[in-house]
Amino acid sequence: MIRKPLLAIALAAFFGCAPPEGEAQLTMAQAQAAVDAAETEARANDWNLTIFVADAEGAPLYLRRMDGASPRTTDIVMRKVHVVITTGGTSGAYGAALAAGTVDSIPGGIHYEGGLPIFVDGEFVGAMAASGARGSEDAQAVRAGLAAIGATSESGM
Repeated sequence: MIRKPLLAIALAAFFGCAPPEGEAQLTMAQAQAAVDAAETEARANDWNLTIFVADAEGAPLYLRRMDGASPRTTDIVMRKVHVVITTGGTSGAYGAALAAGTVDSIPGGIHYEGGLPIFVDGEFVGAMAASGARGSEDAQAVRAGLAAIGATSESGM
C-alpha cells in the first residue's frame, strides 16, 4: 500500500524541518506574552486589533482578535506576517519599496505597515503583526509586544 511510505516521507520531511538544537526559537509563552503586551497597548489607545505571531518559518504560534476588531483583520495580519517572513523586513518597508518599484510583488503579500520581524539576541526568530488601527498604530502595538519579551524588530548586526 502506498499510504505508509508517503506518510513516512511526510513525517520525515516535517521533523527534518525542525530548527537545529541550540538555535534560538520563539516559544508559545513568548508569543502569548508579546500579544498580551500588544493588547495592553491597544486598549490604552482604544484600538481594536487582531494580533498574530508566527515562528521563523511562518508557522502560527498565537492569534488574538480583540472584541470589536473587524473579521477582515485576521487575513490582513497573516498577510503582513507572510511579507515579513518572505522579506526579512517590515511590511511597511516592503510597501514603500513596492511603491518605488524596487521590489516585485509578493503573491499573497500586503503592503500595510504593522508587520515586524522578531529578533532575539540578533537572531531572527519570527514575525508579529497587528491590524485594526492605522498602520503606524498597528506597528506601535507590535513594538510594545516585542519590548515585553526582550525582542526587537532589527537584527542589531
